[in-house]
Amino acid sequence: MTQAPTEGPDSESAVEAGGYRQELKRTLGSFQVFAISFAFISVAVGIFATFDEVLVTAGPVGIWLWLVAAVGQSLVALVVAQFAARIPLSGSSYQWASRLGDPKVGWWFGWLTFCYLAIAVVAIDNALASQAFMPLAGIAADEDTARVITLVVLLVQAVLAIASTRLVGWINSAAVGLELALVAVVAIALVIVVAVTGNGSTANLTSRGITEHAPGYFAVGGGLMLAMIMGLATLVGFDSAANLAEEAKDPYRSVPRAIVGSVVAAGVLGMLFLITLTLTLAIEDVPRISHEASPVAAIMRDRFGAVAERTLLVAITFAFFGAGIVVMTACSRLVYAMSRDSRFPAHRTMRRVSPRTRTPVPATLLVLGIGVVLMIALPGAALLELITASTILPALIYGATIVLYLTVRRHLARQKGAFDLGRLELPVAVCALAWTLIALFVLVTPAEALTAVVIVGGLLLLGGLFFLGMLTFDREVLESEPGDESAFRH
Repeated sequence: MTQAPTEGPDSESAVEAGGYRQELKRTLGSFQVFAISFAFISVAVGIFATFDEVLVTAGPVGIWLWLVAAVGQSLVALVVAQFAARIPLSGSSYQWASRLGDPKVGWWFGWLTFCYLAIAVVAIDNALASQAFMPLAGIAADEDTARVITLVVLLVQAVLAIASTRLVGWINSAAVGLELALVAVVAIALVIVVAVTGNGSTANLTSRGITEHAPGYFAVGGGLMLAMIMGLATLVGFDSAANLAEEAKDPYRSVPRAIVGSVVAAGVLGMLFLITLTLTLAIEDVPRISHEASPVAAIMRDRFGAVAERTLLVAITFAFFGAGIVVMTACSRLVYAMSRDSRFPAHRTMRRVSPRTRTPVPATLLVLGIGVVLMIALPGAALLELITASTILPALIYGATIVLYLTVRRHLARQKGAFDLGRLELPVAVCALAWTLIALFVLVTPAEALTAVVIVGGLLLLGGLFFLGMLTFDREVLESEPGDESAFRH
């Protein structure tokens, strides 16, 4: 078992101590690192995409479960940040589990994270096409058209991710800045509308809306519990900053702060946004708004007109794009990290870094290729089920990460000047573990989740076959930690 050094090494020595050469270029400042995590979460995108489900399954009162999810995910982020402050290497949980636990266990962390990120890229970009860009451009809903647009978006994102990590950082900083401004301006504007016109009601905040007489509302897997999925599906991916730790300046501080700060900021802003949206739902309009394909856009249209709706769609489209490019970049870094340790298919190719752009080109093209295959090969129903399955994977990964932390925390050194919970680490970790168990229960209990659970099992089986192949033909790869065995040793 190994750990980070107790002295305060600079960014370059952190990579060298891990047994690697600094191949990736450090260009990401503190705000850009924060933007990486915040863009993945993308609170405006998450609410835009799932608010309709909350209204249909739980009614307006379901928004309060966002607050529950925000607190729970913040606890998880605090634990994840503890690892990020000690081992700032690309590959995040793969590196942490391999170095502090067992390399074989670490491989499974990496595989699950890869599956999640690879699917998430497609999910985000397909939502960009169907829920934002096509309505903005006045294109009628059509699955084939959405797939073509998704393919184009994937290609553009891959080109940008290959061209420059700094460029990705700039795009995300702009997207996050626009999103923060959007949420703040819309929230303030809606409050002003309510105050000036009186056309709103605080009763909406406790209303069940169209679910007033729905059977099984409070049951396990019922409507109220399903509303939790909005927060669980949105407030994830905050650890993406850790996957780019080797490209961040001062990663011992900037990465942990980005992980925690992004969740807290998204949780607070999202709750304020949801409250103002719900306040402006006049009681007699709740049924109509609940059946809108995009309730958020409909509310904007009703309150401010078509121009405001289109402005919202422009901002949401850009936010979707920023989130997608972040996920693609994070996934490519994970592939690169596993490949340089010979633990990923075609690792000799996937570990290559362009000497000109200092980015892992083959790994990025792999993520693009997976997206293309999923878009072309999977029918609509199967693609939807695959995307649904991807909501279960982060809960599994975070739960396993917390178990790992509780197992090895006594052996972890304190990194001077780095993020540290101190005496709070144990109670925070225990509460975070309890929360992830609740989150998993919420995600897998509904009857609709059965297919998604089966898909997750299939992904585990696929990974198991490759894992078995390594154990049979290249066992030594899995019997030593990544990089130099002396790295981070206590």
